[in-house]
Amino acid sequence: MNAKTKKLLLSIAELATCNPFSPKRFELERKILGKQCEDLDSIAWHRNHGVAESDEGDRPNVIQLTRLANEVVDAVTEDGELPEEMVRDYWAVATYLLLYRHIAPLDRITITEAKSRRKVQSVWEEFWSQYQRVFGFGEPFVIDKPSAAHLFSCLLQIHRAFFNIFSYILGSSHPIALLRQQVWDSIFTCCTYRYHDSMHSRMRDLSTLVTGPSGTGKELVARAIGLSQYIPFDPEAGRFVAESDNLFLPLNLSALSPTLIESELFGHRKGSFTGAVADRIGWLEACSPSGAVFLDEIGELSLELQVKLLRVLQQRTYTRLGDTEELTFQGKIVAATNRDIEAEIGSGRFREDFYFRICSDRIQTPSLKAQLDDRPTDLSWLIESILRKQIAEEQVAEMGANVTTWIENNLGPNYPWHGNIRELEQCVRSFLIREHYTPLNIEKSDAANSELPLWLRPVVAGKLTGEELLSRYCTFVYSQRGSYEQTAQVLKLDRRTVKAKIDTDLLEQLKD
Repeated sequence: MNAKTKKLLLSIAELATCNPFSPKRFELERKILGKQCEDLDSIAWHRNHGVAESDEGDRPNVIQLTRLANEVVDAVTEDGELPEEMVRDYWAVATYLLLYRHIAPLDRITITEAKSRRKVQSVWEEFWSQYQRVFGFGEPFVIDKPSAAHLFSCLLQIHRAFFNIFSYILGSSHPIALLRQQVWDSIFTCCTYRYHDSMHSRMRDLSTLVTGPSGTGKELVARAIGLSQYIPFDPEAGRFVAESDNLFLPLNLSALSPTLIESELFGHRKGSFTGAVADRIGWLEACSPSGAVFLDEIGELSLELQVKLLRVLQQRTYTRLGDTEELTFQGKIVAATNRDIEAEIGSGRFREDFYFRICSDRIQTPSLKAQLDDRPTDLSWLIESILRKQIAEEQVAEMGANVTTWIENNLGPNYPWHGNIRELEQCVRSFLIREHYTPLNIEKSDAANSELPLWLRPVVAGKLTGEELLSRYCTFVYSQRGSYEQTAQVLKLDRRTVKAKIDTDLLEQLKD
């Protein structure tokens, strides 16, 4: 191997193993391609005008890099020898070539679907043939179907993950570019080699917590992660061991009572509670080992259920309601909340041990205001993306321009977008109907709330449980009356109840 080929091999290996959504990827493209490098957005790959790049074929840079990777592989296989210190780097280059030659050209159809099985077999046969070509020239590599099938699974996962991140996380601002990088690392970790060797089968044990303001796309982030998990390929059967119908199971905890949450998660036996007229499996049982259960609004989970879910996270075991048989959860947990988790822990509403288990990995979604402050031009094509769901394609450009102009003239560049993407969607839909949008006067509401006593503000905001409300009210009346007896008389409660409900920290605040 000459010095030029060796240098190219090392550079492509570095590119092949870096996060594709990171600025480093583009730096390496410029380094390798030099003057032949096509101009790149300095921030990140992103969708433009709602059209995925994959619809338009590979970028010119990718085509050139694939050609160079093929030249490196040809040079090494012709020599038939590879220095021991370069085995891992060659593996990365050959893997990059296999990805872009045989996997990336596949269409968007989820390759794990049963209807794609015949197509998968065809792709696998071609992949196996090329795998033997690029790795079959010497002792450093094990040439067998199990190792090839594992690499095939990893590359199909990369293909799915790239498309999911590309499709669900829209925007070209720095905050959104960073979000895409974080999601990629959440799926594959920051080390490609470690992921391929061992972590691919252990990622389901690492739960992910997505935090951020309401309306910033936390469920889309969760969906991108949940639909991009590793799915083993069985080379003898010619199919993947899981299909796409149970890879992402969402559950909105704020919409259900504690009993229903427990039933939805763990399942139940007939007669275990009123209304349980038949056995029912829960989301944890229905979830594929290659899938994820998404727990939206995890901050709403009661302390009792936090304890039960903590056991699932620690031991991976649980039982159905009304049953004693121990079951094993084999999937991944992804959770989301718009609450301030640190504050919730401090108030005792969220268990610290549960927090440490639920957020092996934590991702923060940025507000729409932060995105537009960084990249104002994102507003127009975000609007067009929303319009594509509502009107015919030929009307999108003109209507998008009208909505953008109205927002610029009536709301201005500094509008806070309190509801984030959800509010922008409301604005666009309102404009379609009335050519006008009336924002919610959040500032007025905040001002009115700021005039309330501190102890009462969470009450007005609807952030307290009934138990917490009673505790606060008992504490307030006690601070005014000065004795348990008088407080109990005013509230028509037992003296012992009043004494048990006093919040000493709040009492100190009320004395100030």
